[in-house]
Amino acid sequence: MGLLTIGVFARTVRLTPKALRLYDDLGLLPPAAVDPDTGYRLYHPDQVPRARLIGRLRAIGMPLAEIRAVCGLPPAAAAEAVDTYWRRVVDDTAARGRLATVLVDHLSGRDTAVREPGIGFRYATGCETGPVRDSNEDATYASDRLLAVADGMRGPGGASAAATAVAALAALDPVVAPAVDLLTMLAAAVTDADRAVRRYATADHQPVTTLTAVRCAGTQVALVHIGDTRVYLLRDGGLHQLTRDHTYVQSLVDQGRLDPAEVSTHPQRSLLVRALGAGERVEVDLSVRAAQPGDRYLLCSDGLSTVLDRADLHAVLTAAPDPDRAVTDLMARAYAAGALDNIACVVADVVTD
Repeated sequence: MGLLTIGVFARTVRLTPKALRLYDDLGLLPPAAVDPDTGYRLYHPDQVPRARLIGRLRAIGMPLAEIRAVCGLPPAAAAEAVDTYWRRVVDDTAARGRLATVLVDHLSGRDTAVREPGIGFRYATGCETGPVRDSNEDATYASDRLLAVADGMRGPGGASAAATAVAALAALDPVVAPAVDLLTMLAAAVTDADRAVRRYATADHQPVTTLTAVRCAGTQVALVHIGDTRVYLLRDGGLHQLTRDHTYVQSLVDQGRLDPAEVSTHPQRSLLVRALGAGERVEVDLSVRAAQPGDRYLLCSDGLSTVLDRADLHAVLTAAPDPDRAVTDLMARAYAAGALDNIACVVADVVTD
């Protein structure tokens, strides 16, 4: 069978010529040949399966960068990458669904988050330079309403960036509002923090920082997150990671190109893909969760999470009788594990007001 014109090929694979031209420009689906006289793209019938796969992946909303990675994988790995992507979509959709429910309740007058008996935090913090570093770019903040951890990039302006990010959220500490309103305020505060962090830029250096925070409102908590600082929740004996690292290696895991067990030893494990001060615009994760007395939260920088695995964290958080003891034991274990970075953590128990 001979080559197909772009029009015939488009009808065969149920894509538009415009889409095919885009995929060619991106190197995702180059034509088999280009007519030297007319410039028309010509496609081989053997390209039909790849074109149809690209079309189906686009139909489920997969970004083109991830589609490129999937198309380069063997079938089994590609299937795993698609499954990982879709589970992420489901999780994100569920988070948006919870926020939509809060919005509906608020707009319809059913929001009782402020009128109900509320919750607060009993907390302890730790923020240390660690046994190796000679400066500390981590920052923490904790009160009975707000918990926050930031981790500035090592180098000029890193410590200031982290402190600025935390201070922007601390300004919301005294605000009394439903969780849905606090989410909006947190998003605005993060945008302000991003602008402030960018002011520390020099001609050859732009400091960046992560930022992760939990703010209680009524019987709910609002969570804001960007970077690889983390939030864990200990509830009913189980430890759950509530945040997803915005790192290059995590994107490889999501695409099925890296085994999760290899993350801790990957040479680019600290490379961020999202942070305050990075990229053209700030993009944070926002969510609202129900809280209950007895919950225990851990917020930490990667100086803790990279040297203590989930089992270590679970053991300390389960055994410690109070947040102060939990912070002390976490720090001790991090030092014993040979921490190479600054170490910041906040442990807080949810209590009724």
